[in-house]
Amino acid sequence: MFWMVALLALDGRQYVYRVYAPRAALPADLFWAAFHCHDESGGPRVSDLFDSAQIWWIGDETAELTVHQY
Repeated sequence: MFWMVALLALDGRQYVYRVYAPRAALPADLFWAAFHCHDESGGPRVSDLFDSAQIWWIGDETAELTVHQY
């Protein structure tokens, strides 16, 4: 149904985003969708290193790419 993307921040916290995207979405696209959503939120700076992100799939499948912060 959606992807979860966890980003590490400079304040030591981990911010997790739900990204609605197809099962075949590229990990880099998922990372950048979450990164830009966080960047617009005004929160503390997150790492822009792709290797520091954790990305995992939840559910079956969806069609559109949208991002929600939790």
